[in-house]
Amino acid sequence: QVQLVESGGGKVQAGGSLRLSCTASGSIFSINAVTWYRQAPGKRRELVAAATSGGSTNYADSVKGRFTISRDNAKNTVYLQMDSLKVEDTAVYLCYAVLKLPAGSYGYWGQGTQVTVSS
Repeated sequence: QVQLVESGGGKVQAGGSLRLSCTASGSIFSINAVTWYRQAPGKRRELVAAATSGGSTNYADSVKGRFTISRDNAKNTVYLQMDSLKVEDTAVYLCYAVLKLPAGSYGYWGQGTQVTVSS
């Protein structure tokens, strides 16, 4: 069974760092495009960072210079390094990935991981 699982969330003080992981498991060939989203209570889901299979990246203006998306293809894992965290970064972070499977390419969502930044 193919799964996408996030980890690495937690509580941190403003100015601190966290690294989120998004790992694909099951019978997959590779991870293609990946996008990290976040959703805070009462707010719309927003794109945080994205990476294509070719290595191009894109960031929300609110996180540029603080967050970095990267990938380890050998581990089928994508990371979101979050530095200089702010209280307003508090949200559930979710990854969405297009996975290349034997039957074709399909999109999957992870279950989300909570990030809480305190002042």
